[in-house]
Order: sequence, then structure tokens, then C-alpha cells
Amino acid sequence: MRALDDRLPWYRTMPPSRRSAVGLVAQSGITSFIAWHEDPEAQPWIAADVFAAAPRELLRSVSLQQTLQLIRTVVSVFEERIGDADPRMREPILRYSREIAFAAADVYARAAESRGLWDARLEALVVDSILTGEHDDELPSRSAALGWHGRGECAVLVGVAPRTLDVDVIRRKARHAGCDVLVGVQGTRLVVVIGRAAAEDEAGDDPIEFLAIASQLAEGFGEGHLVLGPAVPSIVEAARSAKAALAGFAVADAWRRTPRPVRADDLLPERALAGDPLARAELLRGIYQPLRDHSSDLLATLACYLDTGRSLEATARELFVHPNTVRYRLKRISEIIGWDATGAREALALHTAIILGAIHDASRERAQRQPQPGSQHQRHAARGKGAVGG
Repeated sequence: MRALDDRLPWYRTMPPSRRSAVGLVAQSGITSFIAWHEDPEAQPWIAADVFAAAPRELLRSVSLQQTLQLIRTVVSVFEERIGDADPRMREPILRYSREIAFAAADVYARAAESRGLWDARLEALVVDSILTGEHDDELPSRSAALGWHGRGECAVLVGVAPRTLDVDVIRRKARHAGCDVLVGVQGTRLVVVIGRAAAEDEAGDDPIEFLAIASQLAEGFGEGHLVLGPAVPSIVEAARSAKAALAGFAVADAWRRTPRPVRADDLLPERALAGDPLARAELLRGIYQPLRDHSSDLLATLACYLDTGRSLEATARELFVHPNTVRYRLKRISEIIGWDATGAREALALHTAIILGAIHDASRERAQRQPQPGSQHQRHAARGKGAVGG
């Protein structure tokens, strides 16, 4: 015990209860050596029983490296006190210390395997709660228990699960990109939650884009579409990114030249046609409503431009304006909403947004024209029916 206190600095700083537990293990090892020396055939069982006296929390507070230092110190004391006095004892000490070292490695290997299985179950639970949107206040703490260090934006990546999933490939790529990941398998789908720090890194560079991270992680997915949900502020809001990614993954086949990976927002038209409420709301919020609130001329010009097959001359004739006026308005539209109507793919999204907006405005006007319960119109109608009945 004096040798442990003199040679191991970490042992001196341990609480008394932990020091007592370490001493108990050392004493058990000495007693076990005496028993093994009397009966060498009992070697496997005795070596494994040395660590049985240690409380379970000692395994969490003492690392494998510290355990090997403990064994080395005890063996050195054996050699100093016994081996030097009787050279015949050197070989038994070496053989027994080898068995103790293997027994210690086995204890920590079993603990690591058990922890790995527990982490896998916890990770599957966290990913499933994100996908279903039924998470609670414990989501951040559970993610932290899995080594999640992301303090800023996160996004959800959905693709096809490979036949042989190698999670280490995905985690290694994520470490190289400087981000955290949570990996889960949902049937034939592989779901990866990507997180990164909120601030810039230590070098002062901007964080890598999520689409670039998704491209690096594509190697760990199977053949098929790879859809990235929009970035959200934190993992607590990751369900919104997951819903968009899953909706985009379901309709990715509708785009003949779907890139890999593809943003879920690039599939807004297909998602809206499939009935995704998030896509419809995004098209209304990001395209239709800004144009409607800014200027009716811009919205009318865009609708006419799309209806005429994106022809400047035909649009100008129908609106009785010069083609340069149409060009100017299209440029203003691009500056306001960030979408270019001259591109075929973006024109599809813009046309879908205009159709959805027209339907939304028409339904709202019909709802406003309908008499409300208890309105003056209904009271007059009720009095008229009563008079006729009388």
C-alpha cells in the first residue's frame, strides 16, 4: 500500500472509499497468488476472481491504463520482497502476473462490450424519437451521453441502408468533417443526424456546409437517393429536419435527375404534390406571400411569364408592357425571394407556389363570405322562418 501511494499520483488523489477498494483488489490478488501457487490447476478461476471484490463503480473511475499500473506496482513489490530472496519464485510471479493482466483486460473488454450495446440501444431510441417528433426534455441529455457535442445547427440525412452497415466509416468521416453524428436504421432506411458547433472553429474558418458533409458521408450509405433535411438551430428541433428529409426521400424518384445528395427543399414541388404540409407551407411562406405582399404587378408578371412558357415577348404582349419591363420585374422577383424564374427547375417550384397560393386565397375568401354562427344574417333568417311557420 505504501508503494501504491508513493508511485501512483492518481492513487493519492482518490477518495478514501476508492483507495480502500483498490487496496481490497490488491489484497485479493496477493491472497489469490498464494492459493494459485499451492494449486496451479486453479489458475483460470483464481485470476478471474481477483477483480470480483471490486465494487462496480470502481470500474468506471479507474481506467484500464491505471489498472495495469496497479498490477505493475504490485508485481514489482512481489519481485522486490520475494523474487530477490528466492530466485525460484520469479517464474511463478511472471506467470501469475500474466494471468492477472489478461483477466483485467477481459473485465474491461466485457464492460466495453456491455457499454457498446447500451449505447447502441440508446442511440436507436434517440434517433427514433427525432423521427417521430415525440421527444421530451431528456433528448439533449441522452444525446450528450452518446458523445454529442454539437451546440449549434443540425440536419438529418436519410438514405438507403447498405446490406452490410459499417457505422465506423460514417463516424470516421464525420470526425474528419468536424461534426457529430447519431446513426439509426429504420427498416431499409439509414438515418444520420448531423450536428456542428454554433460558432466558428478555432482556425476562424466558417463551418463546413451540411451538403458537403452529406457528400462525405455518402460512402456509408447504400445505392439510392440521399436526401438532406434543412438545417435547424438545435437537436431539439431536429424532428422538423427529419420530417422534410423523409418526405423528400419518399418522392425523390419523381425527379428524373435527382442529385446525390439532394436537399429536401429542392424537392418542394414533388413533396407538395404528394401532400406534404411542410412543403406547401414553405412554398407559400417563401415564394407566394412575399410576392403578394410586395407588389401585385410582380405576382401577376410571374404568373403570366410561367403560363406563357417563359416567353418574354408573349408576357409583354399580354401585360401591355415592354419586354425590358418584364426582365426588370423578373430580376426584382429573384432579388426578393431568391428564386430565378428563368430556370426550368426553379420555374416548377414557382409555378407550384402560385397555384397553391391561389387555392389558399380562394378558400380563405370563401370562408370569410360564409356567415358565422350567431351572425345577424342567421338571426334574420331564423326570424323569417318563424314568421312563415306562424
